[in-house]
Amino acid sequence: MTAIRLNQVNLVVRDMQASAAFYRLLGIDVPDPMPQWPDHHRNATSGDVSLDLDTEPFAAAWDAGWPGGAGVVLGFAVETREAVDELFARLTAAGHRGQQLPYDAFWGARYAVVEDPNGIAVGIMSPVDRSRSTPPPDLPA
Repeated sequence: MTAIRLNQVNLVVRDMQASAAFYRLLGIDVPDPMPQWPDHHRNATSGDVSLDLDTEPFAAAWDAGWPGGAGVVLGFAVETREAVDELFARLTAAGHRGQQLPYDAFWGARYAVVEDPNGIAVGIMSPVDRSRSTPPPDLPA
């Protein structure tokens, strides 16, 4: 079986500024926006887990099956690009709904999303290979 570990929680938020302010008040160091997605993404680290704040349009850019609205995506790291495809196939063959087929994501990782039995999105991601990065999608300002 493929080694897997929880390493990321994405919060899909309705109001980026209010959400970033809340988590800063909570005590999380939420950095300023990344230049490529100034209105759509923040990335903070707490221990070994990355806390990412994403807007709905940004979530839809990396998860074609995002149902809309605010929500949570639990991110799990696997060791290889092939492991993403294998785990996605195993989970969907067992009857779990795939939200995002495995694909080579613009940030350079192999990535897929499956729903757990409660409808919670579970992302599966390989290590990032910068040589496979492509320009990010255009998003509304």
